[in-house]
Amino acid sequence: MTSPQQHLTIAVIGLGSIGGVVAGCLAAAGRHEVIACVRRPLDRLTLEQPQGAVEVKLAAFTDPARVEKPADWVLLCTKTHETESAAPWFERLCTSQTRVAVLQNGIGHVERVAPLTRGATVLPVIVYYNGERLSPDHVRLRQGFDRDIAVADDEAGRDFARLFDGTPLRVRTSSEFAALVWQKLLINAVANPITTLTLQRQAVLRRPDVQELCRRILNEAVAVGRAEGIALADDAGERALATLFCFSGELGTSMYFDRLAGRQLEVEALTGAIVAAADRHGVPTPLNRALLTLLRAINDAAAAGKPP
Repeated sequence: MTSPQQHLTIAVIGLGSIGGVVAGCLAAAGRHEVIACVRRPLDRLTLEQPQGAVEVKLAAFTDPARVEKPADWVLLCTKTHETESAAPWFERLCTSQTRVAVLQNGIGHVERVAPLTRGATVLPVIVYYNGERLSPDHVRLRQGFDRDIAVADDEAGRDFARLFDGTPLRVRTSSEFAALVWQKLLINAVANPITTLTLQRQAVLRRPDVQELCRRILNEAVAVGRAEGIALADDAGERALATLFCFSGELGTSMYFDRLAGRQLEVEALTGAIVAAADRHGVPTPLNRALLTLLRAINDAAAAGKPP
């Protein structure tokens, strides 16, 4: 078991809204060596957090070949559709002793990432905090739920939680992690598509008519989760909406920001995953399927270089 006093090497792949926040929080705590695996060079990062803004120095690499030693932990913070692009980093950073924490949306974290990690242990992670990338070297952390990160209550999960001792990020362990993964997918099933399609931040979810649409989308998704064998409570959809209302209506979602920037949307890991699971079990999902069609059309336009 990892000692809480041990000085570890933690590599963060992807310094977007999620990766920038975890890298900034870990670097500011100063307990571990933090390296950033990025596309563009930078030597410091500004993190806006509830306690105020801090500027931290970062050892950043743009070329995996320059990494000199494996890491104790690798935190994968790319979008799901960019996972394979991390393979060269895994080749340099991972051994069978490395642990890879996957801070990505959707389901199937282990199946998606494990084939790339050279036998490293892969740990799924659920992210609840709102991160916003203000510039390549400037990120903002906003908190609105009773936890910021959740992991399984096992040895790897508990060791991961200890990495964040002394940081503002609140990590919780759970013995019902599979249900939590789906509960987070429910949140993403409405927040991301609706903010993206309306080009409005989360305040749009407070409209009564939009809330009713959300409930119907969520009812479909809950039925799919149960068909997958996930023990979702009768009020799982309402709990997903309630969680969203813990956050300010001024906040955006990752998919919303990606559309504004003309980037590819994380469609298949969210609504696409729900529809794919529905197809496996023969569960009707007309609303989720309609959302998926519209989001894929936006993705096709982004791939063709058309403005959002």
